[in-house]
Amino acid sequence: QLVESGGGLVQPGGSLRLSCAASGRTFSGYTMGWFRQAPGKEREFVAAITWSGGSTDYADSVKGRFTISRDNAKNTVYLQMNSLKPEDTAVYYCAASFLAGTRQRVDEYRYWGQGTQVTVSS
Repeated sequence: QLVESGGGLVQPGGSLRLSCAASGRTFSGYTMGWFRQAPGKEREFVAAITWSGGSTDYADSVKGRFTISRDNAKNTVYLQMNSLKPEDTAVYYCAASFLAGTRQRVDEYRYWGQGTQVTVSS
């Protein structure tokens, strides 16, 4: 129901834009989030946005570099990633939560995509 795209290989300092398209149901009433998981590490919060787009939240490690946005008419959420660093390398997942407000915990999200690989390397 959630399908991520836009991942790939990028050099340090480069940019990528991830998309997460919902199908089968509307997620306009849901908080949407992006998480990432590097090899051997736990899945971690990256960014979240409320259903109206009025509130956003970011992990400290990506503040000022990543921007989350959504287009409810297209049932799509985006993650613009700038000034990428090698430590941003991970599989990125989008997720949907029916809880109000921005959410940072994995267990607060009910629906998950399959993930898209982002590799930052020269």
